[in-house]
Amino acid sequence: MRNKKIVGALLAVTAIASFGLSGCGSSNGAASKENDKTITVAASPTPHAEILNKAVKPLVEKDGYKLVVKEFTDYVQPNTATEEGEVDANYFQHKPYLDNFNKEKGTHLASVAGIHFEPFGLYPGKTKTLDALADGATVAVPNDATNEARALLLLQDAGLIELKNPKDINATTKDITSNPKNLKFKELEAAVVPTVIKDVDIAALNGNYAIQAGFDPTKDTLATEKAGGLAAKTYQNILVVKEGNENTDKTKELKKALKSSEVRDYITKNYKGAVVPVF
Repeated sequence: MRNKKIVGALLAVTAIASFGLSGCGSSNGAASKENDKTITVAASPTPHAEILNKAVKPLVEKDGYKLVVKEFTDYVQPNTATEEGEVDANYFQHKPYLDNFNKEKGTHLASVAGIHFEPFGLYPGKTKTLDALADGATVAVPNDATNEARALLLLQDAGLIELKNPKDINATTKDITSNPKNLKFKELEAAVVPTVIKDVDIAALNGNYAIQAGFDPTKDTLATEKAGGLAAKTYQNILVVKEGNENTDKTKELKKALKSSEVRDYITKNYKGAVVPVF
């Protein structure tokens, strides 16, 4: 009789445990379902996170999604987070940078849409005009492969240097064939370039970093890329996901919102040529 009571008690405990696990499973299922409607995007603060938070978020919310924007101030972590599945997508880079990143880091990231173009510019530091550049002046440029080439192409367009191939989007300082002012190059991570602006003669800045540094890309540049030129087509800022996620519901929703007339109007109104929609 005692054994039967023990067996009965054990069965009761097992039933309670099973019920508890079942309850947890249901709870996790609900949470998982809720998470399926949450789109997490890694982005640079300006203008990418601004565009997402102020123009995209209301659009996806109307469709039942929640948008979470994680801001990064460098050009490495957003891609790493996307590759590792910490975020659903990222929005901060152009295609040449993405291609080079995939090649160097062995990542598997894909572009799904071109959204905007930020004209790259030369900005004044200690020297206020290009004509006033002294022999041996120092120029700060991004040190990543694609953005350094972009800076060099702009310096070439400004008549300050000549490159072996005048249209080489992979050019480095080793490809400079003429440097009449004997410019010295300070090669730094893109996010660091605006922080040294007062210590160099001029600097080549991505549009978002120029804005963050307090410059007006429509007024303060010494030279800038043309919105209708090769650079605009080559350096469109893109929406990026991990390969295999190009056609998920989340990606489709995000792409639809980013390429909407509301986002186009927001960019045009708020950035006044410093950021140019390409759709």
